[in-house]
Amino acid sequence: MDFFVTGGAGFIGSHVCERLLRDGHQVTAFDDLNVFYAPALKHRNLADIARTADAAGTRFAFVEGDIADRASLDAALRGTRFDQVIHLAARAGVRPSLLEPALYQRVNVEGTVNVLEAAKTAGVRKFVLASSSSVYGVNAKVPFAEVDPIFSAISPYAASKLACEALGHVYHHVHGLDVTMLRFFTVYGPRQRPDLAIHKFASLITSGLPIPVFGDGSTRRDYTYVDDIVDGVTACTTRDFGYEVFNLGESQTVRLDELIGLLESALGKKAVIDRRPPQPGDVPVTFADISKARAKLGYDPRTKIVAGIPKFVEWFRGETR
Repeated sequence: MDFFVTGGAGFIGSHVCERLLRDGHQVTAFDDLNVFYAPALKHRNLADIARTADAAGTRFAFVEGDIADRASLDAALRGTRFDQVIHLAARAGVRPSLLEPALYQRVNVEGTVNVLEAAKTAGVRKFVLASSSSVYGVNAKVPFAEVDPIFSAISPYAASKLACEALGHVYHHVHGLDVTMLRFFTVYGPRQRPDLAIHKFASLITSGLPIPVFGDGSTRRDYTYVDDIVDGVTACTTRDFGYEVFNLGESQTVRLDELIGLLESALGKKAVIDRRPPQPGDVPVTFADISKARAKLGYDPRTKIVAGIPKFVEWFRGETR
């Protein structure tokens, strides 16, 4: 099949592209290579994807463009009969969204409308869209299930993802698109963005610099290894759902102070803690109920955090030599 992957040069997107290519599909990645983090890292990801395509004997193409620019999307989708769109491009992160809320709405919400419209116009019938565990807000019920109320967003990022989910339902209901929404839970692993906690902490610990810890270290996250996330994404591409929402997580929570301990052990170096007040927009816990994904996707995350952190550190050390 022919896949169009937005955000294909990024952390999760590059892994998705590689998996599709290894499975024998043709892939076009669409990414604006913005400066949210170093574009050089995205160029490195693209080089890795191209090598994977060569090894697999499949076709890979890259188009530089912005999802906020409808014309560039139409041009990229023109000329190839794409079977599916996997929409991963977004401005990510809770804390940065507090500083630039309008940017997050423009890119994530307007950009998603553009991708949905361009896909509809191009005759694409199947659409997979990345959402986030952030949509659950401060959810007193754990683990989080797809049927839980999601009307209490506490950051502009979460609000933008809520809007994207609603738009996906509109395009299914009005235009008949097969739309699958995936709520990712704290993804980590090789190529993780440098602004995310695990990568950021590893860099600071290695350098002997203090790591910022907001609160007392008791916040808990459902850390999910990127290979498991990719399993869930690609499982969605093999069947039709009409409109469906799935949690993709590890379904196991880890305290922040426990995470730091795992990094210290894997790096062989103690962290210097810079204790700070809790940050607005942060939630105390994320915890995925993945029973629906297990039943309908065959989703079965295999990499526990105690194995995933050493695997991340192995990659990290290779990158920083």
